[in-house]
Amino acid sequence: MGIFRFFAKIYLFYPLTDFFLFMSVSTLDIKVTKVAKSRIAELDQSNIQFGKLYSDHMLVAEYEDGAWKSAEIKPFENLSLSPATTFMHYGQAIFEGVKAYKDPEGNPMIFRPYDNMKRMNRSAHRMAMPDVPEELFIDGLRQLIDIDRDWIPTAPDSSLYIRPFMIAVDEFVGVKPAEKFLFIIITSPAGPYYANPVSIFVQDQYVRAFPGGIGFTKAAGNYGMSMYPTMQIRKMGYDQILWTDGFEHKYVQEIGTMNFFVVIGDKAITPDLKGDTILEGVTRDSVIALLREKGVTVEERQISIDEIAEAYKAGQLKEAFGTGTAASIAPIAKLTYHDMLMELPPMTEWKIMNELKKGLSDIRYGLVADTHDWMLKV
Repeated sequence: MGIFRFFAKIYLFYPLTDFFLFMSVSTLDIKVTKVAKSRIAELDQSNIQFGKLYSDHMLVAEYEDGAWKSAEIKPFENLSLSPATTFMHYGQAIFEGVKAYKDPEGNPMIFRPYDNMKRMNRSAHRMAMPDVPEELFIDGLRQLIDIDRDWIPTAPDSSLYIRPFMIAVDEFVGVKPAEKFLFIIITSPAGPYYANPVSIFVQDQYVRAFPGGIGFTKAAGNYGMSMYPTMQIRKMGYDQILWTDGFEHKYVQEIGTMNFFVVIGDKAITPDLKGDTILEGVTRDSVIALLREKGVTVEERQISIDEIAEAYKAGQLKEAFGTGTAASIAPIAKLTYHDMLMELPPMTEWKIMNELKKGLSDIRYGLVADTHDWMLKV
């Protein structure tokens, strides 16, 4: 049998994504140690709080001497680290957010993990950290989810939130790129991140990111610096911040946990990714693709808060929402800029976001055909 016919025969039996995994033979053996007794009884599907309960197992891999040395799926447990561990002092830490769902037959499916892997490695490059290879990120993720598949909730709007992260673990108090790292994946049953439409405060005092910085990465420091301003606006009754650019405090960028969209007239507008200040959201990309398929004009460009305010005054600000892995698609009830309160129309009048949210949800839960090859079967 010729080599082409051999590959063609394999392809008949494997989906496209699985075929490439078949061809990518793992060079990293992943040891598996299972828990003696599952904690699954702690999962109450009628009351799932985001980030409160963690599944039975986690994946831990070690990087040293320029290579990934070991990887293990083992019971979820605390880490034992030196007080001199690098990331605690200098913030050399990155993370990702992924979600797994179950289709109507109960099969686990992961939403766009290859895109998260690529984004994690972009973050790693910027933070002087090693790439996480596909056989570790994807194969490890699939094995972990397969073992803990019972932890994927089936309640409406629920999922299994997956947190891959990497930390620098040199035992050295000195400012230099680390040489030792841990890559870890933990998972947590999740309900809606925002239970209700959110109230947003437009921030023009503090700055999230500048061009040339790390705003485009999922580095831990991006979120650490946002804690104080977020704490202040929550005292004022708001849920999150809409950040503006660091030079003019004029152009909107992203919300603390989400990318940002507005519908002005019949167009959907979202800030473009130029300038290294905005995270390239996987959900953002999915939303843009679905909107364009539905014939909605999408503009990726700079948009100022003044333009949004003028659209509101003219009655043309129809919808506003955030997108992200944790939040999925979160409607915005109101935006506050200085003394101006912009209240959005009732969600029952929204034409774009409601249909969009259902369309994306149907793909994730396997209720419609996945024509984008976004879902990876475990």
